[in-house]
Amino acid sequence: MKEDGVRINKYLSAAGVCSRREADRQIEAGNVRIAGQTAQVGSRVMPGEQVFYQGRLVEEEQERILLVVNKPRGIVCTAEKREKDNIVDYLHYPKRIYPIGRLDKQSEGLILMTNEGSFVNKIMRSGNRHEKEYLVTVHRAVTERFLNGLAQGVPILGTMTRKCKVEQTGKNSFRIVLTQGMNRQIRRMCEYFDYRVVNLKRVRIMNICLGDLPVGKYRPVTPQEMKRLLQMLRDSSDETVIFESSSMNQQLWEEEQ
Repeated sequence: MKEDGVRINKYLSAAGVCSRREADRQIEAGNVRIAGQTAQVGSRVMPGEQVFYQGRLVEEEQERILLVVNKPRGIVCTAEKREKDNIVDYLHYPKRIYPIGRLDKQSEGLILMTNEGSFVNKIMRSGNRHEKEYLVTVHRAVTERFLNGLAQGVPILGTMTRKCKVEQTGKNSFRIVLTQGMNRQIRRMCEYFDYRVVNLKRVRIMNICLGDLPVGKYRPVTPQEMKRLLQMLRDSSDETVIFESSSMNQQLWEEEQ
């Protein structure tokens, strides 16, 4: 730890307790203490100081954990215990982990879970433009006009979505690759053209693919996947995720397809 300490949200994230964003929420709620004092957003942890999170002593996590999870419908991508269908309780993993980004309750597929905060910020941060791939089924036949419209960008949530890759895969289905994570982005993009999403499945995040992993199961990333992922993240910012439009409620920018 540096002599001038480390910001409390970064400390909690690095210890595998929660994401930096969730840390700030818990700090504001008065659930974090540093050296016996209630922490404030922006407080720093100095060398030798003890930190308590929700009454429990925080100890640094030495093992780097990164899991590939095939999230089923009905499970919520949060570590919040008050949500009865939260993904942490669903997996029952023996160590503290939390999801990187989100998939909404009715979507399924790939979600990464980790104990390392730098992964969260480097992968989620929209400015890093990392690819995420989805398979989508809609309620009626797709047209070339519809697919081209998605690819060129759609006005939603007060801004234009980035240009993206779109490929038809069936009469009512397509594959789409995004580099940003606006709230319910794919569903909103489809609704703009009067299409309703029937099924949405994420199959890839950067170089990590879902493959044939069964629904509801998880696996650790392979050494080869980790090596390539770290190479891809080398020049990515790990600053706490900053939303692209400060005038919008942060909920609009949480990745929740």
